[in-house]
Amino acid sequence: MPKAKTKTAKKTTKKTSEKAKTKVEIIEPDIKLPEQKKKKKSIPKVKGDRPANQVDIEDTRATSTRSVFSGVMVGDKVIVEDDYELALEYYNRGSFGELHGVKKCRLELSLPEALYLLERERVLVKKGRKTALTFEEFVRTANRSSKNFWRRYRVYRELRTRGYILKTALKFGADFLVYNRGIKPGGGHSKWVLFCADENGGLTWRQFSAMNRVAHSTRKKLMVGIVDERGAVTYYEIHWKKP
Repeated sequence: MPKAKTKTAKKTTKKTSEKAKTKVEIIEPDIKLPEQKKKKKSIPKVKGDRPANQVDIEDTRATSTRSVFSGVMVGDKVIVEDDYELALEYYNRGSFGELHGVKKCRLELSLPEALYLLERERVLVKKGRKTALTFEEFVRTANRSSKNFWRRYRVYRELRTRGYILKTALKFGADFLVYNRGIKPGGGHSKWVLFCADENGGLTWRQFSAMNRVAHSTRKKLMVGIVDERGAVTYYEIHWKKP
């Protein structure tokens, strides 16, 4: 009789552990991004400052045959007209920029897109002078014309390096629309609406509520990227839950 009781106790323990495992699986988040090693420098160098264990989707192709093109910074855009044919390669392969014009076509890059290509030495950007801007000069100029540009670029750069395509979402009141891996604009819909925030800045409930309204109106999932003082980014995906 004592042996039979002991077996019953073991079975009960096994069932309890199985239920516990099921609960853990249910609360797993929808999005999983690999961890990023924190950087010590606040501003990355043009060369050699990329997170460890991350692969740049542009560098996985035959980079020796890729062309370098030129563009002009106008406001919060970089316009490419003279080297349109060269820049078209980046639009077709990596969905960089937007096409405009009928008789004379041009490619318009957002500032984060242009800086991302500049960092990889794929574009020369000029602004009111013959010589091209350096990485640091581009950042200083963009910070004057675009609020919180450096913070937004850190988030853009980190996600783009991981294989996600980001497009500006300023018309919705957000920072970016994020497309899942393997999906390009025009070939599918973006999955997330992304807001960039500073770790030391904080968010009010009014701001947080506004973010949720934007996500609801655009029918996207809400993601917030928090940038710490070292430049590392932590992502939070927010869901509505009815009580």
